[in-house]
Amino acid sequence: MIQPKIHPSWAELLNDQFQSASFLALKTALVSEKKQHVVYPPSGQIFRAFDLTPVDNVRVVILGQDPYHGPGQAHGLSFSVPQGVRQPPSLGNILKELHTDLGVPIPVGGDLTPWAQQGVLLINATLTVRKSSPGSHQKFGWETFTDTVIKELADSKEHLVFILWGNFARAKKALINSNKHLILEAAHPSPFSAHKGFFGCRHFSKANDYLSSKGMQPIDWSLPE
Repeated sequence: MIQPKIHPSWAELLNDQFQSASFLALKTALVSEKKQHVVYPPSGQIFRAFDLTPVDNVRVVILGQDPYHGPGQAHGLSFSVPQGVRQPPSLGNILKELHTDLGVPIPVGGDLTPWAQQGVLLINATLTVRKSSPGSHQKFGWETFTDTVIKELADSKEHLVFILWGNFARAKKALINSNKHLILEAAHPSPFSAHKGFFGCRHFSKANDYLSSKGMQPIDWSLPE
């Protein structure tokens, strides 16, 4: 059985993908990589976003590029770090924008698990990375898998909010039917581009306004201080 251990709802939705030749090749490449290099996140956390956010719970999708590549940072949720780990610059800017948009206090930590538990699917296009080597697993075949995730969600559900920050994420717009869903686009929150259209995007309030307009529960974006 090729299929990883994830929530049954995802196992059912993505069954064909898990049994595909491309996913088998991905798994083989990852096993080989781990024999030679340190890989993040730890094996048990690679599919953590899919454990915390079952298919039926998904209301918002926030897409990242690949996991953090420093020790102890990546834990299976895009842009998030475990409690006790210093906020990376991009995450710091996300929380600053959240504060400006909704007045939410900026927490010391950066664990976004409370978002995932409310239906915010926090996934990276590439779910693994080699230590200290950003983008190192982008040719492993992860994007075939995560593109399928995005398209299956977009096709099978209605009234989701897709938040696409930066050119890499915005390229996934073609997978999403804008007549069925809200697509929010902005610059990436990294220090290099946040001032070019990320700050002031107000995506958190826009997402909640849209969800409320469709009779859905808005997200409580606040995090433990």
